[in-house]
Amino acid sequence: MSVFSKVQAFGKAPDISNERKRELLLFQKQADIKFKNLDLLNLAFTHRSFANETHADVDSNERLEFLGDSVLGLVVADWLFTSLPNLDEGDFSRIKSFVVSEESLAIVAKQLRVDNFIIIGKGEEYSGGRSKKALLADCVEAIFGAYYLDVGFKSAQEFIQRLMIPVIQSVLQNKHRKDYKTLLQEYVQKKYKTYPKYDLVKRTGPEHENTFWVEVTVHKNTYGPASGPNKKEAEQSAAKIAYDELCDDR
Repeated sequence: MSVFSKVQAFGKAPDISNERKRELLLFQKQADIKFKNLDLLNLAFTHRSFANETHADVDSNERLEFLGDSVLGLVVADWLFTSLPNLDEGDFSRIKSFVVSEESLAIVAKQLRVDNFIIIGKGEEYSGGRSKKALLADCVEAIFGAYYLDVGFKSAQEFIQRLMIPVIQSVLQNKHRKDYKTLLQEYVQKKYKTYPKYDLVKRTGPEHENTFWVEVTVHKNTYGPASGPNKKEAEQSAAKIAYDELCDDR
């Protein structure tokens, strides 16, 4: 399949102006990669909010994101399997789940300065889309997918490993940001054969800048409340309180 056919198969990218071409070349220089076809890279940066707002015939990066997610998973799994022979399947799964998580990919996105290059709609721009972890993480996966299509698996593998091996090393050294909801759930399932229960107890602050307060109940004991800028972060904070206290009691 030709590069042009591959671009067509995964959608139509926005037209590339001279200024946009300079931006894409700058991204490649910063990321130390080179695309044969800039349309694939430009499509990887095209968020659905832009595709939905523009009158031009433009697609989003979602199909590339789907492909990139699979390529990323394979590259990470292959590296873990071949580089860490003393670990078992459970260890691999725990490490991989963090390495390919939204949290990790958002950090990689900041390293690549993805927020400077992504194409988003006006509504998403006004709501702070360039700093949203999910949006940035999805774009990184789309870039991985696009690069795999453009240059093949070997070069894509080298690019992904260069970015993700440091993340793997941070997990192995226990220096990463832990997913306390998962840790708590695993602990509670093992010890009590049940699940933590999270409750949103209140919201504070102005409508556009709410602070969420969450409690978590484990085996009739309630921990928190803990706060966060959204419900997900507040749940993580509450889970940390519960997990730390439960582990101290062991």
